[in-house]
Amino acid sequence: MEGLENIQIKMNQPRPLVAIYVRVSTKDQVEHGFSLMAQQESLENYAKALGYEIYKIYKDEGKSAKDIKHRPEMVKMLADAKSQLFSAIFIYKLDRFSRSLKDLILTIDQLKEWGIDFVSLQDKIETTSASGKLMFHIISAFAEFERNIIGDRTRFGMQKKAKDGGFISKAPRGYKIVEKNLIPGENKDEINKIFKDFLEIDLSLTQFGKKYNMTPTGMKKLLRNKTYIGIVKFQNQETKGNHQAILEKQLFKQVQEKIKQLGWT
Repeated sequence: MEGLENIQIKMNQPRPLVAIYVRVSTKDQVEHGFSLMAQQESLENYAKALGYEIYKIYKDEGKSAKDIKHRPEMVKMLADAKSQLFSAIFIYKLDRFSRSLKDLILTIDQLKEWGIDFVSLQDKIETTSASGKLMFHIISAFAEFERNIIGDRTRFGMQKKAKDGGFISKAPRGYKIVEKNLIPGENKDEINKIFKDFLEIDLSLTQFGKKYNMTPTGMKKLLRNKTYIGIVKFQNQETKGNHQAILEKQLFKQVQEKIKQLGWT
């Protein structure tokens, strides 16, 4: 039989804090009779039965589940979760949280990183038990898979754009981007001056960079940038760009030869 002293210690221990999230859209109320109060009461009773103390009840009324960013209470709750103001989030049903599988998986995975447990009452999904944590790991694996798919698609798109001669990074000095196209900027003539000065003036890289208000690294990158002769480079692959060159190839070549003579790495 457990001693009175141990029972007293347990009674004095603070109860874990839980955030409750409820959401109902106007359409839900009309078609299904969902109500915030019904969700809230069920979750409050469940939290009490598990020994949680309610930190706050976050309510988004009349809000769609299409995306999270348009639900202010959801956004606030996730910010509080990141700050670890509570240890768990209870929701009534997964579709109250999000109807986007991608958003759901990525958000639950983020909660895992923050050490926040997640419980969906009606779907019987939770991370407060061993079996629930296993489900959480499975969800996290899907989240990683989703991130990898997005990364692959992004890289493929950038490779395709570069192969077609499109520009895929921010405009270098001397250029500007207008309607996603790289065009010569008002300061394009300055680039010619920099390259010619580099050939004619013997200064250290640091001194030469200071002359044009640039760091040594920035100046080195500028002098090696093949964008100025009409070439697009992505992942060590070079393609003829769709943009206008603002340097003569011979001048660029002479600068590269001097850089090699100086032994720059």
